[in-house]
Amino acid sequence: QEQLVESGGGLVQPGGSLRLSCAASGSFDVMGWYRQAPGKQRESVASITSDGTTNAADSVKGRFTISRDNAKNTVYLQMNNLKPEDTAVYYCRAGQGAVRFGRIIWGVLNYWGKGTLVTVSS
Repeated sequence: QEQLVESGGGLVQPGGSLRLSCAASGSFDVMGWYRQAPGKQRESVASITSDGTTNAADSVKGRFTISRDNAKNTVYLQMNNLKPEDTAVYYCRAGQGAVRFGRIIWGVLNYWGKGTLVTVSS
């Protein structure tokens, strides 16, 4: 069973920054970040393939940057200019996938981390 371990969450003031990390026990085609705010459905934040293709939600473009270190099987999410509406549990996802017409498509086999809480509040 593959494992994903997230770290880097915490409390930050609006306008601040945080960097999330997710270390995987194996290598994967696609790695990404999702989030779930209280009372809301889980949503995709950003994803990245092993060759560096990225997708990101419109709500985070220009503020969040996803990157990965394939040698360390680790994906990062640099979050800048955080807003209260970014408050959520952030989950790492990793698995099979491919790119079709610039969009990252997840495969059937994928894994989830347990999540890390990000709270943006003054």
